[in-house]
Amino acid sequence: MKTKLFATIFLCSLSIVAVYAGKKVTKTEAVPEQVAQQDETPVYTEECLTNISLFAESAKNKQYADAVGPWYEAFNNCPNASLAIYTYGDDILGWEFANAKTAEEKDRIRNTLMQMYDLRIKYFGDNKKYPTAYILGDKAMDYIQYFPEDKLKTQAYEWLAQSVDGMGTKSKVTVIQQFMYVSLAQFKEDATKQGQYIADYQKASDVLNKIAEDASAKEATRNNARIVKEEIDNMFAASGAADCDKMDEIYRSVVEANAENLELLNKIMTLYQRVNCRESEVYFAAAVAAHKIQPTAESAAGCAAMSVKKGDNEQAITYYKEALDMTDNNASKADYLYNIAFLYYNSKNYVNCRSFARQSLEYDGNQGRCYILIGLAYIIGPKPYDDAILNRSVYWVAVDKFNKAAAVDPEAAAQANKYAADYKKYFPSTEDIFYSPDLKKGEPFTVGGWIGETTIVRSND
Repeated sequence: MKTKLFATIFLCSLSIVAVYAGKKVTKTEAVPEQVAQQDETPVYTEECLTNISLFAESAKNKQYADAVGPWYEAFNNCPNASLAIYTYGDDILGWEFANAKTAEEKDRIRNTLMQMYDLRIKYFGDNKKYPTAYILGDKAMDYIQYFPEDKLKTQAYEWLAQSVDGMGTKSKVTVIQQFMYVSLAQFKEDATKQGQYIADYQKASDVLNKIAEDASAKEATRNNARIVKEEIDNMFAASGAADCDKMDEIYRSVVEANAENLELLNKIMTLYQRVNCRESEVYFAAAVAAHKIQPTAESAAGCAAMSVKKGDNEQAITYYKEALDMTDNNASKADYLYNIAFLYYNSKNYVNCRSFARQSLEYDGNQGRCYILIGLAYIIGPKPYDDAILNRSVYWVAVDKFNKAAAVDPEAAAQANKYAADYKKYFPSTEDIFYSPDLKKGEPFTVGGWIGETTIVRSND
């Protein structure tokens, strides 16, 4: 009778994934009397197998009050018998902690929880799907929840870092998120951890981007990665860690030592762009090195920015034109074309300035900056007439551009309106218009020369 009972219990327990001394038990194998367990040799009994079956069934049905007793029996007497001890243990101990009455009892439970993770690593850390790195992530998450008095979470940080390093794109998004929370908290407490936080941000950002772009991942996971990526971007921008001098201190030697590592150079450039350190010498060095290896729109734009800082507008225009040819992104095209237009403006080539500003507007017609630039080019550029009164017609078309800028771009409105108010003063007077045979107040007038735009005759009074 005893033998039949044992066999029945054993068969019922097969669904729980029993593992003995690294061997998965099958229906054709006998259950050994004892299981070798490194420095321990717990006795495997019918009682142990029964307890595994009991707590697993109860936990599945969220009947934790029934599960807690047999779970402890299995955990204490045969901790390497089944992965189920650990997969259900978190919920069972969580329930017990929530129902504990005293601080002493809560302390015992949370310490048992930490011990549970250690034993899972000991006996099941080589599991392919849930290896040690995965377990450390879960352990850190529970440590943060159950040990709130540890403000800096130093130990949890180490576990989270090991988890993200070990799991990579297989990391839980929540683990990556918590990793950045703890890293930021440590930096805020200790400014010497600025470099650590920047490096952690770069690592987490890279992993989240890859998860978000992984077609094999679930859509919910990809979306969650995008949400968390935006969150940590905002955290990083607001943290104060992104100091350009500190960034240079950290990455100068990295760029010098990796001048042929395109992937790393691009990551560093992206980081510098995100924190608006595009004028940094280290960013420039990374851009030039990356551009030599494999020219891209991003590297060309970086080289252009470097040339601008050095005062070489001609070289900067060449680089921006390269960037323009290598991107399919309309927003980037609009930006590169505006930069070219601005450089031509600084070089006093007002015809080309207007030409490229107009091209930029073809990709984004709501750029007040382009209309302002054209207006200023009209004012400063060569005058179309020998007649002083007719030359004041350039102020009409310039103010038209300023008004257009204010109308399409709220961010440019204040500056555009100021320019419009300032340059209306230079309109001809009613008397000037009256004595000019080519002008009639309120009528259309085409400004000649290189401008060639039609406007309305107006006076300054």
